[in-house]
Amino acid sequence: MSPQGQIRSGNVAASNNLYTVILALALGIVLATTVFVAYKCYVQYDTIFKMPASY
Repeated sequence: MSPQGQIRSGNVAASNNLYTVILALALGIVLATTVFVAYKCYVQYDTIFKMPASY
């Protein structure tokens, strides 16, 4: 080991904006899936939320 200490290579850290974009995309996909499922339920069953009839 050198008495001058270890010289680190110039690794570039990922930008925080990259993680923000990934998080926004994931949120958008979840939101789009929720809207799609609600739309399909409305088209097929004429309602979004319906409690099953108990007999």
